[in-house]
Amino acid sequence: MERVLITGAKGMLGLELTDVFGDSYDVYGRDIDDFDITRDEETVDAIIKIRPDVVIHTAAYTDVDGCESHIELAHSVNGGGTKNVASACRELGSEMVYISTDYVFDGTKSGAYSEEDSTCPINTYGRSKLEGERWVRTMVGQFVIVRTAWLFGRGGDHFVKTILKLAREKGALSVVTDQVGSPTYAVDLSRAIYILMEKKCRGIYHITNGKTCSWYEYAQEILAMSGLDNVSVDQISSDQLDRAAKRPRNSVLDRGKFERETGYRMRPWREALRDYLEREAKR
Repeated sequence: MERVLITGAKGMLGLELTDVFGDSYDVYGRDIDDFDITRDEETVDAIIKIRPDVVIHTAAYTDVDGCESHIELAHSVNGGGTKNVASACRELGSEMVYISTDYVFDGTKSGAYSEEDSTCPINTYGRSKLEGERWVRTMVGQFVIVRTAWLFGRGGDHFVKTILKLAREKGALSVVTDQVGSPTYAVDLSRAIYILMEKKCRGIYHITNGKTCSWYEYAQEILAMSGLDNVSVDQISSDQLDRAAKRPRNSVLDRGKFERETGYRMRPWREALRDYLEREAKR
């Protein structure tokens, strides 16, 4: 049985990956309390001790606005930390799966971004994650880079949770309508990564749930599915938001390559959202 190491195993995606891979692989979940990926020797030694066949690297500094005030930390974790994990993979000859982001693009394209489109991040988070991509591509022989967007799921802070919290506390919301993307359920993304591994796919892949929406449309759907239709939602522009980091206006990723090479289609985000809300209601 192949051995899989998952970094950031206590995070939103790490939790689901552990479950999805657990039945078919010998899974080792590790997080910050096990080793600090910004420390090179500590990271390499910890990974070599496990000797994984595959490392799925989800550990990251994901506070997009926080990255703007902690630029050095963002690059230390997302860039340097990834380099350290890649170094261990190179030494062991292990395959590496790196989780990246739509934020490596500037959001000015009119259509969906393909894997071949030029990257041009407009915030520190995007630049630090792109740095991580470059280390993986130059250091690891066999790798998969998965770019995803608008992730939600159990065990983490995300838009769905924030909207429901604010709706119950305030009763009225203001949400941007000029940023478009595809919400992605951590359960579905984990299954897609599993399929990539089973199909022996290599390279860069864009994976999100199907269909697109604005943050405003997304918020409306969250409230409707949660029985909170009475909460008013005002439309605002990105310029009206006081956020430290700029966000891409267009975060839509083209899933065509993934679907062609695996024969697997990601379900629409509304179906995934309903599934998530139903599961959370039972917890």
